[in-house]
Amino acid sequence: MKTLLDLENWKRKEHFEHFRKMEEPFFGATVEIDCTQAYQTAKKSNASFFIFYLHKTLTAVNAVENFKYRISEDKIYINDRIDASSTIGREDGTFGFSLIEYHPDFKTFEENALAEIKRVQNTKGLFTRSFDDDNLIHFSAIPWLNFTGLSHARSFTFPDSCPKISFGKMITSETGKRTMAMSVHVHHGLMDGLHLGKFVDCFQEEMNKS
Repeated sequence: MKTLLDLENWKRKEHFEHFRKMEEPFFGATVEIDCTQAYQTAKKSNASFFIFYLHKTLTAVNAVENFKYRISEDKIYINDRIDASSTIGREDGTFGFSLIEYHPDFKTFEENALAEIKRVQNTKGLFTRSFDDDNLIHFSAIPWLNFTGLSHARSFTFPDSCPKISFGKMITSETGKRTMAMSVHVHHGLMDGLHLGKFVDCFQEEMNKS
């Protein structure tokens, strides 16, 4: 479900009109995330760490309203729920796009995620299903790289306002602290650095929970 945002009375109307006309309206940042507690919690419960921090990501995304905004035909809609289209790797080195629905209960989310991952890994090609709605984040993990910046392949002619969130290689320090790089790219017509900061703070708080 989604509702139409009252653009005429939105305090960011001028910002939206300005940035949506740009050839590249997305901006992004790469930050370091402390995943020490989250990794320990996931392993104690025998959960996939990938699924664990994907769930934390969606929890934070759904907690920040601007991350739930999407543009359609010059209008802005507010989605009730945001899911994830994550890249899922296969043994042959290829990957496919998935659709993993968000659920606040981790066990329910984990069950659905495992089923979708298995489905994609047992199919061929990039697009293994249709994507009828844009209540999504585009999500990827790049566990081979400890990156400090990231860009995305994107067609400027294709209307897109979905946030793109990527994670890098987990690094363990001599003290046992575990960190990962997180890259977040968002549409500047829908949000500013303030909202990006709120998301990062919320995500880190979620990761710190035992």
